[in-house]
Amino acid sequence: MAARPILRLGDPVLRQRSVEVTELDTPELHALIADMFATMEAADGAGLAAIQIGVPLRIMIFGFEVNARYPDVEPIPVTVLINPEFEVLDAAKIGGWEGCLSVPGMRGFVRRFSHIRYKGVDQFGNEIAREACEFHARVFQHEFDHLEGVLYPDLIDDPLQFGFHEELVASGIL
Repeated sequence: MAARPILRLGDPVLRQRSVEVTELDTPELHALIADMFATMEAADGAGLAAIQIGVPLRIMIFGFEVNARYPDVEPIPVTVLINPEFEVLDAAKIGGWEGCLSVPGMRGFVRRFSHIRYKGVDQFGNEIAREACEFHARVFQHEFDHLEGVLYPDLIDDPLQFGFHEELVASGIL
């Protein structure tokens, strides 16, 4: 288990659509997921998609009890989700400030669906299906977007609501 380098905005690999995982419960898959968790934890992330470490497979991990980057949010169950899908349960979108390990030091205001249901399988093939609201739903959608080759700056409506975290805090925007 080793933390891997995280690809950053501008790397063309991040713009690829990830491909379906066809083999579960393999030593290679378990090693990849262990490396993903080590990478996410080393960077204090809330989630990570395999594409962010250069592996274009439809695998995402997310969840935490406490996260230094998001100290005021509810815990999210630690989850491995392979070949995920989701449906919108409430078409209303809520805005929130997002960051990304592939866009270090920056934050942007993004509107996302506030209530969704997602499903997929874990690395052993066990089905996972959950409803998620608010920040949990935001984290899932953020990671799902990575699997589609989309990064959160693509979704910002107002370019004035995007900048370096420190400057946004200093200016009172955050």
